[in-house]
Amino acid sequence: MKKIVYLTVIMLAFHGARLFAQDYPIQPVPFTAVKVTDHFWAPRILSNYKVTIPIALEQCYKTGRVDNFLIAGKLKKGKFNTEYPFDDTDIYKIIEGASYSLQTYPDPKLEAQLDTLIYYIGKAQEPDGYLYTNRTIAKDSGKLHPWAGEKRWEKDPDLSHELYNCGHLYEAAAAHYLATGKKNLLNIAIKNANLVYHDFVEGGLKYYPGHQIVEMGLVKMYRVTHDKRYLELAKYFLDIRKNGTEYNQAQAPVTEQTRAVGHAVRATYMYSGMADVAALTGDKGYVQAIDAIWHDVVDHKIYITGGIGAEAGHEGFGPDYALPNMSAYNETCASIGNIYWNYRLFLLHGEAKYYDVLEQILYNGMISGVAINGDRFFYPNPLESMGQHERSEWFGCACCPSNVCRFIPSVPGYVYATGKDRIYVNLFIQSKAAIPLKKKTVEVDQQTNYPWDGDITFTVNPAGNQTFDMAIRLPAWLDKAPMPGGLYTYATPETKKYTITVNGAPAEDSIENGYAVIHRSWKKGDVIKVNFPMDVRYVKASAPVKADDDKTALQRGPLVYCFEWPDNNKASVRHLLVNEQNDVSTTFEPNLLNGVEVIHTTALTQTITEDNKVVQEPARVTAIPYYAWANRGAGDMTVWVADKATAVVPLKPATIASKSTVSGSHKTKALRTLNDQLEPSSSHDGSVPYYHWWPLKDTLQWVQYDFAAPAKISSAQVYWYDDSPWGGCRLPASWKLLYKDPSGEWLPVKNSNAYTTEKDTFNSVKFDTVETSALRMEVQLPKEHAAGIVEWKVE
Repeated sequence: MKKIVYLTVIMLAFHGARLFAQDYPIQPVPFTAVKVTDHFWAPRILSNYKVTIPIALEQCYKTGRVDNFLIAGKLKKGKFNTEYPFDDTDIYKIIEGASYSLQTYPDPKLEAQLDTLIYYIGKAQEPDGYLYTNRTIAKDSGKLHPWAGEKRWEKDPDLSHELYNCGHLYEAAAAHYLATGKKNLLNIAIKNANLVYHDFVEGGLKYYPGHQIVEMGLVKMYRVTHDKRYLELAKYFLDIRKNGTEYNQAQAPVTEQTRAVGHAVRATYMYSGMADVAALTGDKGYVQAIDAIWHDVVDHKIYITGGIGAEAGHEGFGPDYALPNMSAYNETCASIGNIYWNYRLFLLHGEAKYYDVLEQILYNGMISGVAINGDRFFYPNPLESMGQHERSEWFGCACCPSNVCRFIPSVPGYVYATGKDRIYVNLFIQSKAAIPLKKKTVEVDQQTNYPWDGDITFTVNPAGNQTFDMAIRLPAWLDKAPMPGGLYTYATPETKKYTITVNGAPAEDSIENGYAVIHRSWKKGDVIKVNFPMDVRYVKASAPVKADDDKTALQRGPLVYCFEWPDNNKASVRHLLVNEQNDVSTTFEPNLLNGVEVIHTTALTQTITEDNKVVQEPARVTAIPYYAWANRGAGDMTVWVADKATAVVPLKPATIASKSTVSGSHKTKALRTLNDQLEPSSSHDGSVPYYHWWPLKDTLQWVQYDFAAPAKISSAQVYWYDDSPWGGCRLPASWKLLYKDPSGEWLPVKNSNAYTTEKDTFNSVKFDTVETSALRMEVQLPKEHAAGIVEWKVE
């Protein structure tokens, strides 16, 4: 490790000091200057190094991602191995994350692994700098990916992802250089960036990036190399965006955009790139645009967990206030992108509200994307489940695991920042920091058990007596709402009283932009003590958020809680009725989910009897932090629980269908949703789960009920799923029912009315009574789409 190199050169990168004519008015404290020692983040950073990165590397070898570079570089024979032309980026993101980890955990073996990968990347690069393994391999195989155009770059606004690959290459190259002092990957990136500049700025190409991130990557290249062409190219890519679609935020010039639309990851990457370019060029139009878009998100389109991108069909933003819980997409990458964006807005404006959003994402919607052991991952992060959701060890589109690899080790860099004569304390994480301020160093020792309690002690050790501000963020969750924007407020909105002392006396502080600012001449050993009371708060959603009508969520400190099946096995979470007036207690359980604070309270459960009466019974219930759900197997979970009887879903009596064993030609956990007795309000009702055949199309598929005992049946009803216009499911071409006769043969029922395929209603079919042990539905998928089922009843 060339420590002198990375400790000085790191200041050239995003997490560093100002060496440019203009830059962010507030500067980050690099994560290398903050050593985390707590029991919450330190184990996660270690697990990312010991578990997540090795798993990701193994998967990249196992799935052919590494082979793509070997084949493109003539080191191996073969064809393009993977499903997507952007699979190259998984290698780049892992290199970036591993580079960050090397600065915390020096590891010659891991460094050598990276050098091997970089050698493969270099061999795969074409002589003029072009790097896109699919096209290079296609020169020999003749099989270009259908998403790629015949000419370089021409399909990038659509699907080719060539510039997206470049962006992640640049980010990895900057990180690797700053970690090791080696230029082997940086030289590859420089050669590629020079080609892109030649083709676009000098050559006049107008293909805007279809999946943004190259803009952020180019800014990092500029910071490392001081080559102004890269900043110019980043701005060029932003300014040519127009005459496109909302899906990738090209519907209008970026300075004219005021609403968050389209794919959520692409959006947040673009807004982050706009902030970077604005900071370095002074473009106020960019700042005005991303400020307006930020207000649109926090006012209309963000979940209580900080998740964004409600709709699965385009992995993106839906209409204002459309925030369904069961079908909430909330891609893990979108949470990471939203952290990047809010961080940059803070650096531009110095207001705590951006960190209030960032913290809500960080402790909830982001870390829910990775299992507590670091070995499994969520792509979507819903707020309600009936067991159809479970973390996976990898994905065909593996952007989320590799994004986790690169984000987790960078968390210490979000704790502090500096302005002129000021240290900002933004996150409360036990750590020791060496903070550069006014050409001197201030050491800050932070001791805390956050997020489990709100007692925080800072020991300030300046280099001699120094006069400066300590600006301590006052979290929004202390006040009337957990986040800015007005989407969520507390049912009991009184402000919780905090205390801050300096050397045992009340602090003489002023409130500025959400910070308690303490201005004084600091000497070695000065102690700041902070107490933020962590009461359990009941959260209510704004009235237009119909998915949360007559429901409440629980929050304690920065953590959103949920009710999950292992803790409430006598009270299914969907049938609970809670009351904020009931006693609430909390307990730290060191042996549960790697140690969590749980919430206990009393609720009522509702059950419908066979004679159609509703019976209520009291039950003691337990809530766990949302991020920790689905670590004990698949099952029921909900964040929002009824606090009025109108929102309770009583447990219904069992039916022939609900007691059946479900199977199907396309095996997924969602099969269990066919007979869950939840009825939708429409074919695209995101509040109830569904089963689908995506990405299959134009094929004959089936689902089947095996009854608990032979039964006489004469009718069935099916409610079709349809997520048009964005999604991949439409109404089926046709369907029919077959029953199993005593010999085991499948025979069609004799229906007395037609099999209908209508949207937003149950499609009923009656048939001659049969006695059978099983019923099968055969479904012909449409030519160009998949299909799906929300509910299937049998009588």
